[in-house]
Order: sequence, then structure tokens, then C-alpha cells
Amino acid sequence: MAWRSECGMIPIGILTSSLPNREWCDHEFSGYQWITDEESVMCMRSTLLLYGTFLFPALISFAQAQDASVSTGNAPDAAQPTVANVRSIDACMETFVRSGEIAGAVTLVADAERILHLGAVGDAKLQGAPTDTAEPMRVDSIFWIASMSKPVTGVCVMQLVDQGKLSLDDPIDRYLPEMRELKNDAGDRVTVTIRQLLNHTSGMRELRDPYGHPSLAAASLLYASAGVQFPPGTKWQYSQTSINTAARIVEVISGLTFDEYAHRFLFEPLGMVDTGFYLTAEQASRLATSYRRTSDGKLEPAPIFLLAGKEPTDRHRMPAANGGLFSTATDYARFCQMLLGNGSFEGHRVLFEASVLTLRTPSTRDLVTGFTTGNAWGVGVCVIRAPQGATSALSPGSYGHGGAFGTQAWLDPVRGRVYIVMVQRTNFPNADDSDMRKRFQDIASQLPQ
Repeated sequence: MAWRSECGMIPIGILTSSLPNREWCDHEFSGYQWITDEESVMCMRSTLLLYGTFLFPALISFAQAQDASVSTGNAPDAAQPTVANVRSIDACMETFVRSGEIAGAVTLVADAERILHLGAVGDAKLQGAPTDTAEPMRVDSIFWIASMSKPVTGVCVMQLVDQGKLSLDDPIDRYLPEMRELKNDAGDRVTVTIRQLLNHTSGMRELRDPYGHPSLAAASLLYASAGVQFPPGTKWQYSQTSINTAARIVEVISGLTFDEYAHRFLFEPLGMVDTGFYLTAEQASRLATSYRRTSDGKLEPAPIFLLAGKEPTDRHRMPAANGGLFSTATDYARFCQMLLGNGSFEGHRVLFEASVLTLRTPSTRDLVTGFTTGNAWGVGVCVIRAPQGATSALSPGSYGHGGAFGTQAWLDPVRGRVYIVMVQRTNFPNADDSDMRKRFQDIASQLPQ
């Protein structure tokens, strides 16, 4: 018996998996305490008995994913995804590898407590430059997640809201004196709020060289001098400048660099051991190569432009809150699971429940927003108001963010699911509205509740 998907015929079975076991470090700050390849999946399949033209259900046994990065300490649960669903995700991704669209991919589906699917297909590094031999994609491969950094910035700001240290409607010049010189084209002084920074309605201009600055403090001075291009709050325009300005406010209030703050009060408490703005040498060895597709359909290495010519291990660059993070699928899943759990994960509270609601509530009113139709924006996240096209499998109110090289992470609070795709390809056609994203979400959304 087989289950047919868009991507092929897949045997029916059951798969169980669990979250990795982690050692947790508790941290206190102002009242807070936070703290497969296919051969690697071993499945015991049931026998399906056919009598005439009638199919009688038989016993279906459970299996556990066997991977170095995923331990299986939890008992099997009857509401686990079937092998048909799980393997169809990998099969679907493999079609994009075979067609030359991508070199490889890691996909993950989770609920608030468990990883339900984790798969890796294709290669992290193709044969040829930069390596003589291909290196298979691994579930712990590291990716430049680009603008998937923006929700992280939003959570860091909301933590300070929880502590009463700022309000989203505070003017930014209350914390950044240089922003008192922020002006429009007529030379009139304007006021921007923190909320407008995070929902892309600030009107602040972008810099021609946005990533070559040594610090967010230095960048903020230039942002102030660049001024605004429209009255704040009157239009929506995606803004890297605004997100970095919000991160600079986090630095001023906390007395830490944004990198230090995110590690101390978010990544370490959540056990996100492979997430950061600067990679170690070991982590850099697991970084999936970024590719571009040439006019003749081949994939060739492409630089990560945000690094501004520097290495991922080089700390002589600002922690770009708009898009500077590197991470793995499982690491970022822990961040998403915290949000899906209304600010709490594995018994540790990171964010107040009310702040999670604020984060994912649209605040752009009736403004026309990007990147796909039916969207609005909350605090550092895109919110799906009217699912359609690539988002049709998501429920209204789903939220998340994509990245420049095709990475995607979306949370569906109605279904209680997290959907993550990790790829590394520039000039990816319509990454937010791609067929790859749609097909993945269509299959993943069918996993049982």
C-alpha cells in the first residue's frame, strides 16, 4: 500500500521522534529565569491485509528517528506523523535537488514540544568549488538565516517591554539622542516610535553600505543623518535600517552588545547552541555553501553579501539584527517552539504570554504590505491575514519570516505547528512565494494533530 503525493509514491508507516535532551543553564535578569538521510530512519511497519476488494486496517507499529542530533527519550505517542507524510517531505525536497533548483535542504516540522519531522536531502557543498568532493547535507548543517533574524530582534525588544524598561510606542530619540536630528526631506524634525521600527513603517532610509560598520552604535549615527523618506506610520516599506535601530536601543538599555544580549537572554536559555552572529571554526565547517543559479542552469558558489567580505568567524563587524544570524533547523525550532508555547519552553518562561500576542498581532492597519498578498506585520514578524498561494496551507494568524537565500520559518498557532525550510541559494525565484515553500507546507500541514 502506498500514499501518493505530488512528489511520488511513499510507503505507509508511523514515525516518532522527540526533542533533543539538553543541559539547561538558568539565567536571571530583572526577574526573568529562562533558561535523514532515509537510511537513518528505522521503521517497523505493519502488515496490511487485503481481503477481496476490501482493505482492513492492521496493526501499525511505531519507530524512532535515529540521528546524532536527536535523542529519543520520549515514549511513542499515537498522534505521531506517518512515514508516508514524513518521507514525502524528503521526497518532495529531492525533486528540487534533482532539478538543480537547490543543492540541498533541511526541513523540520514541530509542535510546541516535539520535533515531528527532521530531514536532510542533497548536499551542503557540491563537488567542485569550494570542495573537491561533495559533502552531504546534514540535519545539523548551519545556514545563514538572513532576515529570519528579525523575529529574534522583536523578541529581544519585547523582553524589555516585559521588564517595564520601554514601551513600543516610545519615541526612539528617548534612548538614542542622535535620532533627535532625524528629519524629512523638507528639513523638518520627525518622530519615530519603536513599534514603527519593528513593523516597517518608520520611513527611515537605507544606507548604500549597510553592513560594513564596526558596530550598531556607528551605524545608528549614519541612520540618523540619512533621514526619512515618508511621514512615519503612513506607509509600509521593508527596512533593514529600522530593525538595526531597534537592536541599538536594546544595547543602550541593557548595556550589552546586541550579540551579548541575544546570547545571554535568549539563545543560551533556549539551548540554541548553534545560533549566533559569529561562528566558531567548528561551526563554520558545517556552514552550507551558498549558491546562485547561472543562466545555463548550474549552481555556483555565491558570497554571503551581509558579511561585507569578511569571514563568518570574523567578529570585526556589527551584529546585524536585520539579517546577520546563522543557525540550524533544530536551533531555530526551539525559538519557534517557545513562541508557539506562548513564551514558555520546557518549563522556562522567556516572554510573557501577552507579549507573544502583541508580537504576532498585526499593527500595520490597512496599509499595503509585502512580500506576498494577504500579509500584515506585527513586531518583527510577517502575519498571514488571508492565506493564499504559497501560504494557503497556513491558518489565518500564522506568522514568521523568510530569509534572503530561501530559508523559511512559519508558525501556525491554530494547528500548533512550526514549519522550517533551510536552503542556501541566492536569486531564488520569489523565495517567500516559491513553489518549494508551498509544496512543503502543503504536505507538512497534513501531519496529524
